[in-house]
Amino acid sequence: MNTPITVIGGGLAGLTAAIAAAEAGATVRLYEAHATLGGRARAITGPYVAHDGAHVFYADGPHYAWLKKRGFVTGLGWPSPVDAAKLGFRADGRLRRVPPIGMLRAQSRKWLKAPVDVDFHTWAAQRWGEHTATQLANAISVLTYDADTGRLSAAFVWELFQRALGPKVPAVRWVRGGWQRTVDRMVARAGELGVAIETGSRVDTLPTDGPVIVATELEAARRLLGDESLHATGGFAALLDIAVTRDRRDRSIVFDLDEGGFHESYTMQDDSIAPAGESLYQLQMPVRPGESRDAAHHRLEAFADATIPDWRSRKTFHRKATAKNRTGALDLPGTTWRDRPAVDRGNGVYLAGDMVAAPGMRGEISINSALIAAESAVATLRTRTVSGA
Repeated sequence: MNTPITVIGGGLAGLTAAIAAAEAGATVRLYEAHATLGGRARAITGPYVAHDGAHVFYADGPHYAWLKKRGFVTGLGWPSPVDAAKLGFRADGRLRRVPPIGMLRAQSRKWLKAPVDVDFHTWAAQRWGEHTATQLANAISVLTYDADTGRLSAAFVWELFQRALGPKVPAVRWVRGGWQRTVDRMVARAGELGVAIETGSRVDTLPTDGPVIVATELEAARRLLGDESLHATGGFAALLDIAVTRDRRDRSIVFDLDEGGFHESYTMQDDSIAPAGESLYQLQMPVRPGESRDAAHHRLEAFADATIPDWRSRKTFHRKATAKNRTGALDLPGTTWRDRPAVDRGNGVYLAGDMVAAPGMRGEISINSALIAAESAVATLRTRTVSGA
C-alpha cells in the first residue's frame, strides 16, 4: 500500500476520492492545475460569498451521509418563516404564490413511473396538456440549465421534478458560509490524512506507478486520456448575482415556469454571506439554442425586475457570468446514468466527476463517482500488492 494512488483534479470529486482512498489506508497524492482547490464548489471571498450558480445539498442520498459523517456539512442555515413564505412562481407573465392547477395535479402524482425511452414533454403532455408539460420542464431547468428540458428522458426529468417539487418536502440543506466552508473542511481532512496536495500543477501524462483517478471536467479527461468516447450532454445558462439593500417586496425563491429561470436568496438562511442589512440573490436563465449570451442576460435581468423590484437603484454588488456543461450529464431519451462514461477505464485508471456513470444529480454524481473510483483504486492497489506486481 506504499505505492501511491494519484488523483488528478482538486474539485469536489477529487477531494472526495483523495479522502476516501486515504481513509482506506492508501498513500495519496493529488494534483490541481489551479492555485486553489474546490473547482466549481468554490465561492468568491467576502463580503459577498457567491457561487457559480445555485449550490445546495440534498440530504436524501448516500453522498450526504458520507459528508455528514465527516462533519463536512455541519452548521446549517434555515429560512425564517417570513422568508419561506416568499416562495413564488412566474407563470403566464405574472408572479403567483402557488403553481398553476395543472402543475399541482402533476406534483401529486408521485407514484407515476415515467419511461426512459420517451422525451419528457411528450409524456407529460399526454397527461396534463402541452402548456402544463412546458411549465413542468421549465420548473426543473434550475437543475438542468437547459432551455428545452422537455427534450430529455421522461424518467430523468420526472425524478428531478419529484425530488425538487414533489409532494414530499425537499431535503434541501444550506451550509452557512456556502460550499466554500465544506471545501475548506475537506481540504483540512485531506491534510490530516497525509494526502500530498500540489496546486498549480497541471498533469499532461498519466502516472504509471499506481492507480490513477481522473477527477477533472470531462473535456479535460478526454484530452488527458486520449479517449474520444468521453462525451456527455450538458446545459448552458446565464448567471446573475445581485446584492441589494433589503426590501420586504423582494421574493426569496421563484421558479420561472415561463422561461426556465430561477431566483433564490442565499441570505434568507445565511446572513453571514453579505453585509448587514443587505440581501444576496443568485439567478439563472437557460440560454436558448442560437441565443447570444447578452440576449440571455437581458432576459435574466428582466426576470430580476419582477423578483427584486428596483434592484438597479438598490444594488451594492452585481456579477454576471455564464455556465456551460456544469450541471452534470443530462440523459436523452433512451439513456440513463448507466450509459454515461464508465468510472472504470481499465488498467487501473478511474474517472470521477458529475458527468460519469454514477447515480444522483449535479454535485451528488461527483461524490458518488469519486467514492466508487476510490474503492476500486484501493482494491486494485491491494491486488497488485498481494501479487507483487
